[in-house]
Amino acid sequence: MKNEAKRSSLKIARNLLPLVLAVFFGISNAHAQRAPIDVNLIVDGSASFSGVKEEAASWINNRLGQILIDGDRITVWSAGASARVIYTGRVESNTREAVNRSIRDIEPSGNNPDFSSALREAAGRQSSSYSYTLLISASAQALSSVINNPQGNLLRYSRVEDFSSWRALVVGLNLDSRVRRATTAYFN
Repeated sequence: MKNEAKRSSLKIARNLLPLVLAVFFGISNAHAQRAPIDVNLIVDGSASFSGVKEEAASWINNRLGQILIDGDRITVWSAGASARVIYTGRVESNTREAVNRSIRDIEPSGNNPDFSSALREAAGRQSSSYSYTLLISASAQALSSVINNPQGNLLRYSRVEDFSSWRALVVGLNLDSRVRRATTAYFN
């Protein structure tokens, strides 16, 4: 009787295993696909960036390879003496090349990058429900000027990754309203 029950359990397990694996891998593949997002890349265009441009461009290219999927929208700013858009487009097969070229073509100007204008404009351009903003800075002084501006609150939800002569900040744009809504919904 025990052996019969054991054989029956093994038979059920053997038949269920392919089903469980199919469900698991089906969910994993469905989870890997996502809706298109807005990607903002704000690059230091000041004189400080000229010494780290190649290293930063290589790192950015690798990072974007991990993040971007076809259909995402990407906008690249050069934050020199004034911030300006140097590339914008929908992600396709050749997009990373074009973005990389636009970064390598940055002609550094001035000593203080205009991160505030780029952050303000990026926050206003969000067209999808989610955005990813990456700010590349080669000057610690430049970030302190942003923090002391009205746009300083845009850096509140940031993650910083330090390198030898520059840093990358993942900035959570427009999170204040989402945090407030989630808090209100939680307490109500």
